[in-house]
Order: sequence, then structure tokens, then C-alpha cells
Amino acid sequence: MRFATLTRQPDDPLLRIIGQHAADPRTNKIDLGVGVFRDEEGRTPVMTAVKAAEARLLTEQPSKSYLGPEGDIGFVRALATLVLGDAVAAERVVGLQTPGGTGALRLAAELLARSGVERIWIGSPSWANHAPLFRQAGVEPAMIPCFDLNTQSFDLDGFLTGLGEAGAGDAVLLHGCCHNPIGIDPDAAGWHAIASRVAERGLLPVVDLAYQGLGDGFDVDAQGARTILAAVPEALLAYSCDKNFGLYRERTGALFAVTPDRDSGATVFSNLLALARANWSMPPDHGAAIVRIILEDESLTAEWREELETMRQRLESLRAALAAGGRIGTIDLAAVAHGKGMFATLPLSPTQVEWLRDRHAIYMAGSGRINIAGFNMAAVQTFHEALRDMVAKGVA
Repeated sequence: MRFATLTRQPDDPLLRIIGQHAADPRTNKIDLGVGVFRDEEGRTPVMTAVKAAEARLLTEQPSKSYLGPEGDIGFVRALATLVLGDAVAAERVVGLQTPGGTGALRLAAELLARSGVERIWIGSPSWANHAPLFRQAGVEPAMIPCFDLNTQSFDLDGFLTGLGEAGAGDAVLLHGCCHNPIGIDPDAAGWHAIASRVAERGLLPVVDLAYQGLGDGFDVDAQGARTILAAVPEALLAYSCDKNFGLYRERTGALFAVTPDRDSGATVFSNLLALARANWSMPPDHGAAIVRIILEDESLTAEWREELETMRQRLESLRAALAAGGRIGTIDLAAVAHGKGMFATLPLSPTQVEWLRDRHAIYMAGSGRINIAGFNMAAVQTFHEALRDMVAKGVA
């Protein structure tokens, strides 16, 4: 009776919110919890370029045989060129396909553990799955508080001070752009300062790049990651195509390793293949094949970029509309305009979050994290009114 030794685990908070929202019969409900892009009608559409690539795949794919634990190498190479640019020499980079960005992070965590890395430094707050993911792989997270929710600002000095306590050989996790859950990124000078501190402390950076193209634009959003990778001899970059290609359920990602030279890259790649084989054996191909087809076709690439830019502009417009609410009680919505991408975290207490859900059918994480894309323009106004009602009622 070995299962009798197990203890029941708490429900995932975000999955619980999804279930509560689905069961709520109110027609005016607003879902700011689940992190998917939505259009003004509340849909998560399939991108036109993706549909075209799928149609081509349907008629031209010659086989459904395994590709191997490395996945679709054409996808990996095309993505590497697009993401890394000329930040590092191609012979220093190895990569493989993974089941989503989470699969890439898990593979990175296991490679760190196999390499003898015992600790990874993470700016706090971070994506809720970051710390447990690395801890489960045997790499202990060390959190560095570095965000001010009231001013919606990143504390660069605090983060650099925290990294000053890191030991050579430790790892550090960095959000490449569009920070989840805060939405606040370092500026160019900040990225250079972080790169210098990482290099001088001998740290191994793990860059999580999951929202490229949804912040300031596709190429600009890669600059932070490129700055970090160019400054160090070794690094890992976990990439997700879920958001910027709209391939959520296809779980399409990649892990890239920057190594000192071609020989060390071959060794790293052999270890990544062995770890991947033991985890998922072979990655799912459909999403990667779609991305490869798009990136290998200039017209499809242009169409995808145009669609992605439309998504980015929608997020920017919604963020500006939210910020236009100004100060409501102690909440300065105007500061949200500083952010990028899909997420922001408001200085709300769990009691206030619960009250907004019960009284106004507004669903968000207990931390106050909201998905900007969960709004439409009418819902932004509803949200402003709900916050004013909360402040007027003295809910704290």
C-alpha cells in the first residue's frame, strides 16, 4: 500500500480559478486569470499564418514517423536564427525541440542538476511554476525581491545586490521580456548592468523567453536575452512558441545552450538528448512543423509578423485604457502603462481579489496578477467601476 504514504496536494490556484469562472452563470463575468491571448470578442483565434501552414502540412507531410529526441531540427535552426541573431557565434549554440517552454525549463533544470548546479537565483515575484520546477529537479531556488507593485517598477539595484550574494557556479533565471507576472522589464542599460554582474560573479544564466513580439516588437524583445548571452561563456535559453504563434495546446518550445566552443557544445547536446529521451522520449511534432513552415516561407513569415504586431498593439491599447483609470484609492493604475506584454500584478490583497470575484464576477489570481488580454474595452471600464466600488465600501 505505497500510495497510502502520499498526502493530498492542494489544487493549483490558477486551475481552480479557471473552474470557478467556467461554473459562474453570470453573463458579465471577466476572466483575467488564464494566460492566453484573446481578441475583442474574447476568442483565442488560430492565426491565419498557422492555418495556412497546417493546410500545407496536411497535404505535404510524408510521414508520421519519429524524428528523434532532438525533434524537428529545421524548426530549431530557424528559431535559433530568428531569436539569437548574431549575438553569439552559431558554432557555440546547440538546441533541441521541447514540449512547450515548460518542457524547455524542465530540461534546463535537469541539465543544471547534472552539471552540479545546486542553486538558481530568481527575481521575486516570478511565474508561479518557476521555483517548484527547479526545486523538483534538485536545484534550489533563491528568491530576490525586486519589484514594487505600487509603482510598477523593477528594482535594478536590489536585484544586482541580491546577485552579489550568488556564488560562482550558481545559476540565475531571467525573464527575456514581458515579465510574468509583473510585466516590467529592465531597460537597455539595466540589461547591460545585469549582464556585467552575471559575468563577474561567474553565474550561469537561464533566460526564459516566452512572449517575444508582445512587448516592444519582435526584434526589440530579444535584445535583453542577446545582451546576456553575448556576455557569458555558457548560458541556457528556454523558448516558447505558445503565445507568439498562438500554439497553446500544441506545446511547442525549444531549449538552446550557449557553450564555449563546438566540442563542449557536442557534449552538452549529448546530455540534453539523454535527458530528453528519459523524460518524453520524442517531442510532439505538429506545432514545431507549423513554425518551421512559417519561418521557411517569406510570405508566411511576413503574414505571421503582421498578425503578431496586431496582437501586440491590442495589448498596448488595453494597457493604456487600463492606465487611464488613474489612481483609485491606493491603486495607481497609471503606473500599469510602464509595463509590457500580457501581464500586470496590482497591489490587491487576497480579500480584495475575493471580493471582486464574488461581487463583480472578476476573476484573477490571488496575488493580484491580471491577464491584460482578458479585457475588452468595455470590460476595462467595468473593472474601473468595480475598483471604485471596492474602495468606496472600504474593502481591504
